[in-house]
Amino acid sequence: MALNYLWIAFFLIAFVVALIRLIFFGDTEIFKLIIDGTFTSAKTGVMDIALPLVGIMTMWLGIMNIGEKGGAINFLSRIIGPFFHRIFPEVPANHPATGHMVMNFSANLLGLDNAATPFGLKAMKSLHELNPNKDTASNAEIMFLVLHTSGLTLIPLAIMAQRSILGANDPSDVFIPCMIATYVATLVGLISVSIKQKINLFNVVVISWLGGITLFIAGLIYYLTNYLSKEQIEVFSKVASNVLLFTIIIAFILGALRKKVNVYDAFIEGAKEGFTTCITIIPYLVGMLVAIGVLRNSGVLGYIVDGFTWCFVHMGINTDFTPALPTALMKPLSGSGAKAMMVDTMKTYGADSFVGRLSCIFNGSADSTFYIVALYFGSVGIKRTRYAIPFGLLADFSGIIAAVCVAYLFFHK
Repeated sequence: MALNYLWIAFFLIAFVVALIRLIFFGDTEIFKLIIDGTFTSAKTGVMDIALPLVGIMTMWLGIMNIGEKGGAINFLSRIIGPFFHRIFPEVPANHPATGHMVMNFSANLLGLDNAATPFGLKAMKSLHELNPNKDTASNAEIMFLVLHTSGLTLIPLAIMAQRSILGANDPSDVFIPCMIATYVATLVGLISVSIKQKINLFNVVVISWLGGITLFIAGLIYYLTNYLSKEQIEVFSKVASNVLLFTIIIAFILGALRKKVNVYDAFIEGAKEGFTTCITIIPYLVGMLVAIGVLRNSGVLGYIVDGFTWCFVHMGINTDFTPALPTALMKPLSGSGAKAMMVDTMKTYGADSFVGRLSCIFNGSADSTFYIVALYFGSVGIKRTRYAIPFGLLADFSGIIAAVCVAYLFFHK
């Protein structure tokens, strides 16, 4: 699916809906709202995302270059290589892209958003070096993007922090539901893309890795929920995440010193890519955010929620979850938009309400597909995304279904 058609569709749908609201409902402010939103979205893309990302990218790409020259990336590639070679058959054994993807997934797993983005962009650049058709996404790039958009996160620290700010009695009570929902999304994304790419998952290596990861996650959840208090879980999350992140930096530096690498020069060399990368992604990022803002401000998302509610009522399905749907619908479009929806929902219904908790689980069940497509594919100049977006949305949708199910299981009275 080309971004070109998606971008055009967002604008056309928004225009039709706005025209209907103006002609039939006399909403004279709708077009002003949409146009004002385009300026806001453009400013957000540059001032709130791209420019702050320059510093983060500069620092972490410098650190990544130290790790690469010190052999840390190759070391990770050798360990994870057998598993990744099965699900990324186009990537040669011990290729640096494997190590970069491992770093990205590890940072995502711990909820380290700022660190995950530079790792992910570095991984996409490494994968793109293997892509013979530079304007078209390769199978490996699609698999990586779909797994990334499924948003596998073990510790939803930002969500728990926001719940605490809004006065939740138990900010970490969404921890396990978020973990279950995002894991379902990841498995669906992995299996669906593997079927599309004819990748055989029924082999000892893949089953062993998936089984081992599942047991590790289950064991960690069991330990945290049975041996630590809620306050201790939050402390553990913060300490473990930051200790691991700083340990990675120190390990990279020590590895580079062992190989007699000039660490500072290696950092500067890698850091120079940060500014260039951010400048490259600005047009893609602004273009997608403006289109998403137009769609949102036209009221399309609200009509979709009303339509779902009407359908579920006539199907005899409990509709207590529908007020939280704006967060679910916004998540594939914009992470910051979904966060705003989540906060607004908790303020409206209460942080400890069923709807408030469900909005948090929606926010933690997957990542922002369209944002990630614009950011990651835009960083390497990919224009033809093929089936990346539909399969990313499939992972998002499975996470939404899982979120609703676990919310009813854990919190519905």
